[in-house]
Parts: sequence; C-alpha cells; structure tokens
Amino acid sequence: MSLVPILTTTAEVEQLASALEQLDVFAVDMEADSMHSYQEKVCLIQFTYLEKNNGEIDTGSDNKKTVLLDPLAGCDLSALLPVMAQSNIRKIFHAADYDIRCLTRDFNMTINGLFDTMIASQLLGEERVGLADVLEKYFSVTLDKKYQRADWSKRPLSQPMCDYAAGDTFYLHELAQILEDKLIAKDRLWWAQEEFGLLEQARFQLKEGPMFLRFKGAGVLQPRSLAVLEALLLWRNREAERRDCPAYKVLGNKILLSLACTCPSAQDELKKVDDFAPRLIERYGKATLQIVAQSMQLPEDRLPHYPRSERPKRDVVVDKRFNKLKQWRKGKAEELGLDPGILINNTMLETIARLLPQSATQLTQLDGMKMWQSQVLGDEILQVLSIN
Repeated sequence: MSLVPILTTTAEVEQLASALEQLDVFAVDMEADSMHSYQEKVCLIQFTYLEKNNGEIDTGSDNKKTVLLDPLAGCDLSALLPVMAQSNIRKIFHAADYDIRCLTRDFNMTINGLFDTMIASQLLGEERVGLADVLEKYFSVTLDKKYQRADWSKRPLSQPMCDYAAGDTFYLHELAQILEDKLIAKDRLWWAQEEFGLLEQARFQLKEGPMFLRFKGAGVLQPRSLAVLEALLLWRNREAERRDCPAYKVLGNKILLSLACTCPSAQDELKKVDDFAPRLIERYGKATLQIVAQSMQLPEDRLPHYPRSERPKRDVVVDKRFNKLKQWRKGKAEELGLDPGILINNTMLETIARLLPQSATQLTQLDGMKMWQSQVLGDEILQVLSIN
C-alpha cells in the first residue's frame, strides 16, 4: 500500500466530496478516542474508492485510492454531508453502528445507502464476523490489531497508524461484492437491505435519571449505600471531565461499589476497599472519604431508592409457548446455518409468546418484528403457536 494522503483543509474535503459524488460506491471507516477521552470524538475518517479514468471506473488495484480525513485539523466537513446522505451511492462499512452514531453526533452526518459487511456476514452464518476474521478468510490478509486501542487524537499520526487505518477500508469493495453475491445466491439480500435501513437510523440517546441506574450491581444496594454510590459517580464524572479521560481511568467500578458497600470513615479503612491501590488512595482518598461522609449525613427522606417494577406473574402457558418457540428456532437456525440470536432474538420470541398473534398481519404488526422475519418465519411461527 502506497503512502496514504491525509486531508486537513476544507478545500481538500470539498475535492474529496466532488470525487465521491461521481461514484456508485465507496468504503468508509472511522477512528475515535473512546479509550482516552472523557467524551469520545471522531479523530479520523477513512475513505477508499475507485478513481475514474476518462469518466469510467477503473477496477484495477492501481486506481484504488485511500485517503484519511483529519477532522481534528479544523476543516469543515459540510461538503461531505450531501454525498453521505445520498441513498443511490453505496457506503460500505464494517460494523457501522458505532460509526454512524458518532458521525451523526459530531458532524450531523446522515448515512444512507449503507452496506454493512458485518451484518452481511452474520446473515450468511459466518462463525466469525470481525473484520480481521473475514479478511483473513477471503483474502488471506492478517490485520495488525496493535492500534485498536491507540489514542487517535494525538498528532502527528505515525505512519504505522496511518497504514493500520487505511487497511480497514482497503478490501471492503471486494468483500462487499463477495458477500452480496452470496446473499443473492441464498435469497437473503433483501434481509440485509432491511437491516441496513434500520441501522441507518442509529443514534446516541441522552442518558436520563440517576447515574446508578446504569451501574451494574446498584440494584442490590440499600438506600444509604445507593446515596454514597450516586455521589461517588457524580464526583468521578466531574473528575473525568476535568482530566479529559474516561471515567474508569479515575476510579474503577469495583472500587466505587466497594466504597458504597463499606462506607469507610477513616483513611486506614480505605486499604480494605477492593482494588483501591495505595497510589489511588493517596490521590483520591481524602475526596472519597468526604463524599462518603456527606452521603452518610443525608436525612432518610432524601435517600434514593432503586426503582422496582412489579415483576409480572409467571404465566405457565406463556412460558410453555416461549420454550416451544425456542426449540423451533434452534432447528430453524440449524437449517439456515445461522446463529439463533441473529435469526430472531429472545425478546421477540417472548413478545410473540405473550401476545399470541393469530395471523400473519398481527405478527407483522408486533413491535420489533422485521419484515424479512415475518415473511421467512411467519408461517412456521404461527404453526408452532397453534399446537397445544
């Protein structure tokens, strides 16, 4: 692979947009700094496309061009928005969910015309669907995973990092063609197209409510410990923002949970807190003790309570239907060569078992039921439900 150009100016972005607008397809990937920043951001966007020669696409490898776009250089990406939104121009991604969410949030960039090679691989029943796995299978290419957790916000980017980034899109044209042909042969391309359309709508959702609602293990805590945990989470979040680092790099979840459970009141007690290393105690011991002490002073009527939804009563008949559907799914997945969860997930089976649709129309109208699932699986699902 030749030296890959890095675009840093608005004029270069505009030239790239003009080139992409002339194409039917191009490949895209991005790198973010989620392992290194308080709020991750898009640090690099990779594009691979086939250049035109005298107005015609040349499929020769010499005319395959990869460029890296550096949004941290301050260039305006608005020229790319129209071409990324054009549904008649295919954009090939691998595992596009996170990329689409980040690109939409950071640049208000809508992605239409998606072809996701990971989803295609899943619908073909590939056992391993990571990019490195499928490239090794189809092209005998070994991707170096060294830079997966690299800090992509640092500048200048090293040449090995640029080569790594470029490798993520270099083979996607050929991979997409192989997978599309296989999907057509199995009459599953329309499955994939529906999945692509749904994925195009992916967006980050604002997180509401107390932070402990998103903390594993909080549900078993008593109100006083829950108050300690919430105060610690809020403090950690502020500290992470101040340091511009992920929250877990301030103090890990295991430490916070242990502090909330034990509610230490003295420095010596911190040594008994799980994973609270001496260097961390030296740095944060005083602050955490103050937070615990303040939380211990809260009056009872101000203590938080973990919300408890009333557990639905077990319905033996519904459970029996659900188990029958799972047994049927196991056989159907084996027949189609698919992972059962890709074919239809447990949440959908539970909904079907509970609502007991009586017709194809009712089945199609269930929230979460995809058209391809209802058409491919509907008759058999209704037949399973009809058996007492």
